[in-house]
Amino acid sequence: MPAILITGCSTGFGLETARLFLDRGWTVIATMRKPDASVLPASDDLKILPLDVTDRASIDAAVSAAGRIDVLVNNAGFGAVVPIELIEPETARALFETNTLGTIAMLRAVLPQFRERRAGVVINVTSSVTFRPVPLVSVYRASKAAVNALTESLAVEMEPFGVRTHIVLPGGSHETQFAANAMPYLRGQDNADYKPLIDGMIAQFQDSDRPRTHATDVAEAVWLAATDASAPFRIAAGADAKQWMAEAG
Repeated sequence: MPAILITGCSTGFGLETARLFLDRGWTVIATMRKPDASVLPASDDLKILPLDVTDRASIDAAVSAAGRIDVLVNNAGFGAVVPIELIEPETARALFETNTLGTIAMLRAVLPQFRERRAGVVINVTSSVTFRPVPLVSVYRASKAAVNALTESLAVEMEPFGVRTHIVLPGGSHETQFAANAMPYLRGQDNADYKPLIDGMIAQFQDSDRPRTHATDVAEAVWLAATDASAPFRIAAGADAKQWMAEAG
């Protein structure tokens, strides 16, 4: 069976995607910064490897240990909730290092075998916040929009070699660690100008009645991209993401 390498598999979308492909008989290379075998069922079709997408040596070791890869899913990433004016420069750099440059580093490591075999699929997981301006996640949004743009060019570069590329764009989800990981970067709640905006955004995110994205939505979108040569280049994953895509035209 074909082999899929997925980054960021310890929780959320990456973990659910790894589960789905395992259930459907694929060889799964699930990568995590801190490998934890307990999060996935034991299987002869499963490799769990350490991988930090910001570390070239870590990438090279993981790709070497993975062996043949038929599908690459760039899912690893993190967010930060903070006004542009107040974001720490270190946080802004880290967002691009992980979300954008980490994706590029994985592509550089895996594309040679795809090109040489004249086969392969690249699936870059970005975000539905790239469909519209969203406050407080501006730098995160920019890092994901950059991945959208580079994937568009990548598709043109890879088409002559028989390599397909897709973007999966999830919406907001309570089934990931995104909010928990993003909130520590928050600044501005003690600022009279920014506090109303921040409080409103937090309330909106906590609203249980609005459309949501489930981890299974993302896993199914990745499955579609991996297995259907006629799948759209951009695939919205989740009810809210589909709504935003439709509104964006």
